[in-house]
Amino acid sequence: CIRPELARNVGDSLPISEAHASASHTLPETASLIKTDLMQTEEHSKLDELKQKQRVASWISKRYRIAGKASNLFVTTAYKTAFDIGLDPHLILAVMAIESRFNPYAESSVGAQGLMQVMAKVHADKFEDHGGIQYALDPVVNIKVGAKILKEYVKQKGSVELGLKSYVGAAAMSHDGGYGAKVLTEYRKLKAVASG
Repeated sequence: CIRPELARNVGDSLPISEAHASASHTLPETASLIKTDLMQTEEHSKLDELKQKQRVASWISKRYRIAGKASNLFVTTAYKTAFDIGLDPHLILAVMAIESRFNPYAESSVGAQGLMQVMAKVHADKFEDHGGIQYALDPVVNIKVGAKILKEYVKQKGSVELGLKSYVGAAAMSHDGGYGAKVLTEYRKLKAVASG
């Protein structure tokens, strides 16, 4: 600490220093090769995801007769949200399909709103980070909040099927009226479309 040149001289005389010196000559090359491979893998992954999104958005647009821009927004938001919270984006999209047929202004007789038919008053706390329940019909906010609720139910109940049953409000009932089966059928279609 007091005399750095002395420490350098002592360090240079140790055999370990040679090993570090020779390793430092090959390390940058190896690191750049690894970086290149990782970068290529990431690029392929991003390209694959982009193609998936395009296929899914196009299919949704045609099947549900919604504008391409809207479909792209819904799909992109679902993918980003799914990545953020650790849920399959196609499950989020399947719920939207069954809940609202991708109508961002859909409202049920019991007050469920938007793409994911979120009960804004029941889940008001989840809207706090997004400006409050007055944004329940904002497509991006609705997807984020709906997906978060779905993720919580899946985690609590231990399976997607039981999570969907809670999501539709049938947790205390013996059956969900076929809701889960519809969502999972749509989910499988979306997965197939995404994979080409």
